[in-house]
Amino acid sequence: MAAAATRSFQIAPGQQVRVRTGPSTSHPVVRKLAGGSWVGIHCQRRGQQITGPYGTTDIWDNIAPGQYVSDAYVHTGSDGPVAPNCTG
Repeated sequence: MAAAATRSFQIAPGQQVRVRTGPSTSHPVVRKLAGGSWVGIHCQRRGQQITGPYGTTDIWDNIAPGQYVSDAYVHTGSDGPVAPNCTG
C-alpha cells in the first residue's frame, strides 16, 4: 500500500509559531517556525481549541513525528481537515 502524499502549507506571515509535542498548549515546545515558512502536514488530530490568524479551530497539524502546530496558524484554505486523521 502506498503512503499518502504530504501536502505543504504556509505558516501565517508575521507569526512565530510554536511546535509542540502534542495537540495543546500544555505540551512542551520543541521548536519555533518563522512566519511564511512552509510545512508538510502528515496527518491531523483534534485537540485544544486555538484562535489564530486563520480562525478558531481544534485541529492540530502533525508536521513531523511528535511535532504539532495549531491549524489556526497554517493557511490550508479550509476550515476542516485537509489530511488524514492521525492514528495512535
